[in-house]
Amino acid sequence: MLKTNDVGPQLYRDAMAQFAGAVHVITTDGKAGRRGVTIIAACSVSDSPPTILACLNRENPQNDVFRDNGVFALNTLGAEHEQLSNTFAGFDGKSQDERFAQAEWDVLSSGAPTLKNALAVFDCRLVEARDMATHRIYFGEVTGLRIGDNVKPLLYHNRGYKVL
Repeated sequence: MLKTNDVGPQLYRDAMAQFAGAVHVITTDGKAGRRGVTIIAACSVSDSPPTILACLNRENPQNDVFRDNGVFALNTLGAEHEQLSNTFAGFDGKSQDERFAQAEWDVLSSGAPTLKNALAVFDCRLVEARDMATHRIYFGEVTGLRIGDNVKPLLYHNRGYKVL
């Protein structure tokens, strides 16, 4: 007989902390407003058509602008972006305008802000948003790409930044 144990929220978070993930800033802009948030919950879904997914906490109503705008950009951060990651995570209490003022941005096809010196940028049109527990999963068809310089990626593991 297999032994099972209770998997509570804290035990689950402790186990998930052992996942190493690339750090991204997901951004949007449009009629609903401009917003950027640091995330690690993002991955490729398909290369035909090119599709990615990103997860955001849906219990924060400010994140609804991603759904309402219908576009987003996933900006993959390099080692030099640790402070930018902290800023977009909200650790220093800066407003959205102050956050965006910390770096250079432009736009590709969707109109979402794209980080000029990101490792990679995936500019997306939202094709589906699905609620799951505390998060909303955004599926985006990639309509624009930019590949940056080949620099060391910023990773998050065991509740801290790491560089590969």
